[in-house]
This record gives sequence, structure tokens and C-alpha cells, in this order.
Amino acid sequence: MPFLSQLTHWAVERPAALAVEVGPDRLSYADLAARASARVGETAALSVLCLANGTEFVIELTAALSGNGSCAVLDAAWPSVQRHAVERRLQDFQPAPSSPRATSGTRERLSDGPADSVFLYGFTSGTTSLPKAFSRTRGSWPLHTSVDFFDVTEHDRTLVPGVFSAGLNLYALMESLHAGGTVISLPGFDVGQALACIRDRGVTRLVAVPSALKLIAERGTASNIVGTSITKIVSGGAKLDPVARRLLVDWAPRATIYEYYGAAELSFVSASAQGPGETSVVGKTNVGRPFPGVAVCIRDAAGHDVGPEQAGTIFVRSPLVSRGYIWGDDGRAFRHDAEWCTVGDQGFLAADGTLHHLGRRGDMIVTGGHNVYPQQVEAALEGVAGVGTVIVTGATDAARGSRVVAAILADSRVSSATLRAAAAALPTALRPRGYYLLTELPLSRVGKLSRGLLRHWIDEGDPRARPLD
Repeated sequence: MPFLSQLTHWAVERPAALAVEVGPDRLSYADLAARASARVGETAALSVLCLANGTEFVIELTAALSGNGSCAVLDAAWPSVQRHAVERRLQDFQPAPSSPRATSGTRERLSDGPADSVFLYGFTSGTTSLPKAFSRTRGSWPLHTSVDFFDVTEHDRTLVPGVFSAGLNLYALMESLHAGGTVISLPGFDVGQALACIRDRGVTRLVAVPSALKLIAERGTASNIVGTSITKIVSGGAKLDPVARRLLVDWAPRATIYEYYGAAELSFVSASAQGPGETSVVGKTNVGRPFPGVAVCIRDAAGHDVGPEQAGTIFVRSPLVSRGYIWGDDGRAFRHDAEWCTVGDQGFLAADGTLHHLGRRGDMIVTGGHNVYPQQVEAALEGVAGVGTVIVTGATDAARGSRVVAAILADSRVSSATLRAAAAALPTALRPRGYYLLTELPLSRVGKLSRGLLRHWIDEGDPRARPLD
């Protein structure tokens, strides 16, 4: 359930406690409750929120979700053409009727609606085309469950260095407010500002995508700003690579490192935790055990369940999934089969019940009639001395359809011969047919590694990915 009932509780029990801090702007729980309450009457049944990161974003979001209210959260950095297209579609969209929203008294006005009522409209990522839009009910965001799983308390000061409009960060914001803690963010992602917050603001918890976590740990280590105050790190959106994990362990030695796998349409699917001093059992493809309340199975192309260690499509049965798309549904990106559903991700279940994720359906490389999962190739190359990050994708190839290529961030010790020797242990179809040295990581606007962008760089001869001799 979202956080409004809990917010009113904390506004009474701990009114002066800091709820939100973004740059120099701060809101106590009492301030947030009062300012959001004053705007409830000004918000529509479906509010469209497109604001830069700041406390105003949090106030508007809180007011929009009161009672049975719902909110469509847009990324303020979208190109204007895309933003206007989404806004026009939302004007034409009429949500299902809901019961009247409460309008008297702070407690009533900021209470949560029924669990089966829609509260959030989210969007798949995209920069040039109209993104798909999906809806979520209040009951599909299990704040009480994740607060327990990730051990979030009222004493935590959570740094979310990314923008609140991204799903990972929006959830962390609501999670912190539900628990009665403090959430700290920045007007925009900046490694130096993030480290200053960690040093000066008593941050105990850090939530970010792997690329941001790696940058923070690297810069923090180099500048002697260590994460000794941090006891919890939550990584989502992609896998932590071994180098990033080692950096985080050394930089924040008291932290439990949580990783989770999921999708915007599915919410949490699986998760893992590595406590201080523990050796990680999470490899390149291991994404932990099913999240509490979630069941997972693997099915072949005919829709039949397969046994342990056999790859196929990941299906989940979960109370956390979205209600589906309100537009853009092509019947493939998010599919239901009775009570089970999938976004087409590939993986397998190990004999011990852990889930292994082999990639998004679109990540799979079809080369010469063979299906290649990039993670399998990356795992073989990540242990090479001097290699920092490995990204594998399929470059355009007229004869094979695609050819497997690997791009690396590495030091001068690494050569193509070294990488080929490491790849020799792989089946022939999985061995890269080209190696590239990166000058920077191919990142999406929200900081995720983008295989599609890497493929574009290679196909276009971009100097950011030059052939490795």
C-alpha cells in the first residue's frame, strides 16, 4: 500500500522529523502533510506530474494520491515532443470511476484508498517514440513487505541520488516515507554532491542503479570519503558486476548489499542480500530467490514448464504485478497466462531454487541460427586481469544476422589476444567475433547500461568504441 496513512501517522508521532531533503530544500513530516493537504482540493482524479526533482514534486505527488486519487508521473527530461504526446494521450484517457475523495481533515484527506484502486500510471523507457503506459493498484506496491525485507526503519536516512520520476527512485521515496525515515535526493545526479551528502548528512542507506553506485564508490575511495555510515545499499535496474560489488564492499564495509530483479510491469521478482563480511554467492546470472509472496516458473516455447537448470521464459505469479497497459499493448511485452504472467525475460531456476536471469528478450543475440545470451559471454570475460566492465551485444552482420561482440572498460594490460584466450572456454557460437575498447560506458539517460546504444556505436564506427588490437 502507498504511504499516505503512514505519513499522517508520522506527522502526529514525529511532526518535526525530517521527511524529505532535496538540495537546500527540506520538509518535516508535519510540513509535508500540511502542504499536501492544502492542495488536495486542487488536484484532479488523475493528476499529471511533470516536475524537476525537488520537494515540490513530493508535495504534488502526495496531494495527487489522496483518497482514490491517481497520478501519472512523467520524466521532466523527456523531449518536449514526447512529453506533449503523452500528455495528449492522458487527456483522452478516462480512468474508471472511483468513490469520492475525502476532503475534510488532514488525516482523512491524506488517507490511502482501497488496495484494488489504481494510484499510479507509469511508462516504459524511451526517448523518441511514445512509451507504453501501464497502471498500478495500491496493493501492487508492497511497501510493508519491502520495508521488512530491506530492513528500512524510521532511523534510516536514505540517499536516492537519481530523479524521483524513475521507478526505482519513486519506490524508494514512498518506502522511506512509509517507514518514517528521511529521504535525501539531489536536483540532478552528481557524484560529488552525492558524496558530500554521505559525508555530511549521516546517510545510512543508499539506493541507486549499479552504474551510479559504482561511480560513487570509485570517487569516494579516490577522495577518501568512505561509506562507513552506510549500513544498507540497494541496487536495482540491472546486475552489479563483480568489480562494482568489490568496490562497494571495500568502500562501505558495514553495509548489507541488496540486489533485486524485476520489471516495471512486474515489480519485484527476486532478491538477494550479502551481509558485511559475507562472501557473495550471486554470480553474473544469479538474481536471488523469489521475493516474498512471488512464485516463479520457467516455460519453454510451447508453454510447458521445464525442469531445474533448463533455460526458458520466466513467468511469475504475484500480487505485485501491474494491471497492464492502458495503451501500447502489443500482446508480447507483457503477457498473461491465467494467473501467471511474463515480460519475456529469459532464465532458469537452479536446483536450489535460485533464479538465474539470462537477459531481456531483446538482449538475446541470434547469430548464425544460435541464440546467445550476453550475460553468459560477459561472465567468461569479467575475470580477466585489468578488465573493469564488459558489455556484450550483437552488431549488424549481413551473413549471420548479428555477430557477437564484446566491449570493455579496461587498463593497458588487456589485449584482444587475452580476451580471446578467456573466451576459448565458451562454445564456439558464444565466442565474440570482435572486441572493442570503450572510452565511456553506453548509458541510458537514467544510468542503465544500454546494449542498443553500444550496438549503435559499433555499427556507426563511433570513436567511443574503437576496435581493440
